[in-house]
Amino acid sequence: MSTTNLGLPQLAADQAQKHVTVNEALQLLDGIVQLSVRGRGMTVPPASPTDGDRYIVASGATGAWTGWDGRVALYTDGAWLQLPPRTGWRVWVEDEGALLVYDGSGWIGTTPSALQNLARLGIGTTADMANPFSAKLNATLWTARSAAEGGTGDLFYTMNKEAAGNDLGYVFQTGYVTKALVGLFGTDRFRLAVSADGSSFFDALSVDNTTGIVDQPRLSRFKGYTNYDNYVAVDSWTKIVINNTDYNDQGSFDTANNRFVAPVAGTYLFGATLLYKVNSSTTARMRGRLLLNGTTEIRGSFGEISGAHVSEATALWLQTMVVLDADDTVELQGTFRDADGYFAASHTSFWGVKIG
Repeated sequence: MSTTNLGLPQLAADQAQKHVTVNEALQLLDGIVQLSVRGRGMTVPPASPTDGDRYIVASGATGAWTGWDGRVALYTDGAWLQLPPRTGWRVWVEDEGALLVYDGSGWIGTTPSALQNLARLGIGTTADMANPFSAKLNATLWTARSAAEGGTGDLFYTMNKEAAGNDLGYVFQTGYVTKALVGLFGTDRFRLAVSADGSSFFDALSVDNTTGIVDQPRLSRFKGYTNYDNYVAVDSWTKIVINNTDYNDQGSFDTANNRFVAPVAGTYLFGATLLYKVNSSTTARMRGRLLLNGTTEIRGSFGEISGAHVSEATALWLQTMVVLDADDTVELQGTFRDADGYFAASHTSFWGVKIG
């Protein structure tokens, strides 16, 4: 007679040499309980086994393991003993670091093939209701399933929001203080916004989802003009007083000092219109230029009208591009040859924009 689950031998009534049966049962218990095997890939016994070694016998076994495929082989007292597994047995495979379970026909891994409808999942940390999926790690990898593996070779990461008025995006933080947002926030326009304190945000980039038109709301740009006629003497380069602005993003044009101040390093495009107004003679010849940091004429910014002038009709247009460092200044200057004159109010203007 033997036990139902483990097949351990039982003592018979008035049995002689009971220790033999008891020892056999203990030997089986020692081999089955807390089951751990050296491996599961061998079809023949190892040449020099150690007492207590256990293996799951691989298919096609020969020698002392012939016919033991899928069973546990236990080496004890100098001989191999087979242990037929029962459904539900679990075993640790030492050379693989894997936990297996016997399902009645074979040994299978304990990692589930699917996880469905989990309420929370934490990897290296504890998930909560606010963050039902949470992970604490240093690197991640998402790679496409190849065609050879039954996939397409493509990889898409899809995020969806309920309605246009909802938010959808990535939040980038330092010390749990939000520094940048990327996504669709409150509309379907694509938006990149940054913040110094996590509460006040500045849009650096905005893309209209219906037209593809890109806007850079914080790009430094201005257009200024003078509101009075600026008198300039002959051969006397003079700063034009640009004291009003039509627009002045980021306040980068200093109307008090009549000059542009670069908020950041980059490439800038500037232009100007100088409208002539007669003082005493139309023989005046109008000149204009842009000056860097009050000392250096910017290459490509100089211009002159050498033909006959008509008061409040003759205009000179300047345009150039220049690389600036933060806090560099650019100002508009004008002068006359042959005769003095004015740079006319309202239409004498100066503009600029950061382009790179």
